[in-house]
Amino acid sequence: MNHNRRSFGFATFLSAIMIPVIVAVQSDGIRSGGGQHEWPVVGGDWGNTRYSMLAQITPQSVTRLGGAWTSAKFAASATTRAMPVVKEGVMFVPVPPSIYALNAKTGDTIWQFQGGGGRGRGAAPARFGNPGREGVAVGEGLVFVGLSDARVIALNEKSGELVWNQYVGDNPRDKGQVISGAPLYAGGLVTVGLSADNGWRGQVVALDPKSGKEAWRFFAIPGVGEKGHETWPNTDIWTRGGAAVWLAGAADPEQGSLYYVTGNGVPQLGGEGRPGDNLYLCSVVALDMKSGKLKWHYQVIRHDVWEADIAISPVLYDAQVDGRPRKAVAAMRADGLLFLLDRETGKPLMKVEDRPVPQDVLQKTAATQPFPTGADRALPDCDEWRKRSTPKGFEIGCFFTPAAVQKPSVLAPNYGMRVAPMAYSPQTGYFYASGAAGLSWLRRAEDPSFFSSFNARVPGLNTLNYGVLAAIDGRTNKIVWKKEFKHGRPSGATVTAGGLMFQVSSDRAIEAYDAKSGAVLWQFQLPAAGGPVTAYEIDGEEYLAAVAGSNVWAFKIGGTLPPAPAPKWSAEELFSGPITDTAQIETASLQRDRGFIGTRYFTDDYAFEPYRARVKAGTQVTWRNNSRMVHTIVAQDGSWTTGPLSDGAVGGKVFDKAGMYNYICKEHPWAYGQIIVE
Repeated sequence: MNHNRRSFGFATFLSAIMIPVIVAVQSDGIRSGGGQHEWPVVGGDWGNTRYSMLAQITPQSVTRLGGAWTSAKFAASATTRAMPVVKEGVMFVPVPPSIYALNAKTGDTIWQFQGGGGRGRGAAPARFGNPGREGVAVGEGLVFVGLSDARVIALNEKSGELVWNQYVGDNPRDKGQVISGAPLYAGGLVTVGLSADNGWRGQVVALDPKSGKEAWRFFAIPGVGEKGHETWPNTDIWTRGGAAVWLAGAADPEQGSLYYVTGNGVPQLGGEGRPGDNLYLCSVVALDMKSGKLKWHYQVIRHDVWEADIAISPVLYDAQVDGRPRKAVAAMRADGLLFLLDRETGKPLMKVEDRPVPQDVLQKTAATQPFPTGADRALPDCDEWRKRSTPKGFEIGCFFTPAAVQKPSVLAPNYGMRVAPMAYSPQTGYFYASGAAGLSWLRRAEDPSFFSSFNARVPGLNTLNYGVLAAIDGRTNKIVWKKEFKHGRPSGATVTAGGLMFQVSSDRAIEAYDAKSGAVLWQFQLPAAGGPVTAYEIDGEEYLAAVAGSNVWAFKIGGTLPPAPAPKWSAEELFSGPITDTAQIETASLQRDRGFIGTRYFTDDYAFEPYRARVKAGTQVTWRNNSRMVHTIVAQDGSWTTGPLSDGAVGGKVFDKAGMYNYICKEHPWAYGQIIVE
């Protein structure tokens, strides 16, 4: 099977003079409740290592894997990419608007809880929001689910009946406050994170598992009088400054600590209203499990103006540094750099240095940002992108190039290490991280509260995107092997004691890799895009399972279900977006965005309206300049032009032949449009 990927080899040598000597250690200290043959939490264990102790499937036997079972289609053909949880032979998976319990050996449905006001067995008596897409938590005979209406519900593990529900959001309620990550059951508490992009500050809330009663609450932006509040201006912006807690946390019950990562600032691209480092945006926070009090924090991006969340759950692992055992936590920054910290103190295990970054006076950017010394980055930065073929008319910025009102023609690398979970193998000492490489049109309006995406108006930009899977040596922070995938981000990795790494690729195939070398050892085509792989054992047989579209697929040695047909990919178009039947085009457009303080409007002088127009052959197309600057409409191949159009002027051209005609503005060559003639 051709996956259109490129593989790269990387040197792993690094001078011992530059960094401490770090050795991987295998430990059961963060294994969660339940046996080693289950997958009792979304991350596999309390440390989110996604490492299974099962070793029946090996590089020698993996080629004998086959489909063991597939579940019935989810109701209304609903889809998900959630991470199945398996405990005592039962698999639990959220598929909005429902939660399913499946027999993990056969795939048969045991029960279905239908939220959203449904009336099926175990249905909620009132309308609830959709379950979070990451997964659920299981403990004390209950299944805990976070919902999109900032509510947590507990279901009977055996029957699916509702036991309790608890609203944990702010008052007055707002439909934009959600729980997207999986709850975490550890240390006798259920903890969940709350979003913050629509006008709040991120939070972690702990609940009593039996009653749902709140035990404590941590705010990811400190209030007046709290440590860290001084990093915010003397206004009320801190009350709605962001730091969403999007993802499941990690737990170390022996240390009595919880670990969560926080998100971006709000407004996302508008830093002028919130000067300062803005704690605890883009941070790892360690919380006391019993009280919720902050033990320590580590901020990986100061004064975020890039929407650069830490968007992968933290991973706990054990290491030896200079011969001494150290309990550690790893956090992947969205630009592809891995931070390795002591989880007792929050101090880096390897040297981190502050480096100057591009500045913008309006945005009040931080002068420096932290960088792990000697670390390899999993995503390409500006230097690599400048070597590639990119859309004309733009300049290429870097990861820390701020969006500037005065510079509307910058393409910058995506902060693409997000969403897909990271794994860690104590056998290899490697972290396995997935992401998406690409460029974004780095734009913002004068209104700092306006946040929107302009990528669809850059022809060919989406065709540059590709997925990344990188194995990073936790002892050196160097990339050992790396894969690229044409059709986007893979699902995220799962590793096993059998020496294998599993994922679902962007080509919709479940794959097995040699965890050490990165060699692909086995592939099985799925019918749809899939989520991360879960590993478990029943009756002495090791199973692997993943959601694929509207079904769960499970695999074991000797499975007989055949693979699905390979997908047929449509040809990629340079221009994408809606097509409007009209012969009249304006040189500026009105952009609309619902931000955290309501609907905002922005006049975009560099966006033709419509961007793509369709006419019959022989039609005269006219361009009216409704902006304040001169625009000259020019064919991309230079074959025709309207001449300069001043404010209010109109120019036109007759298109006699069928075809696609691409054009730009001569003065602003990053402004593109297309005429489709039939």
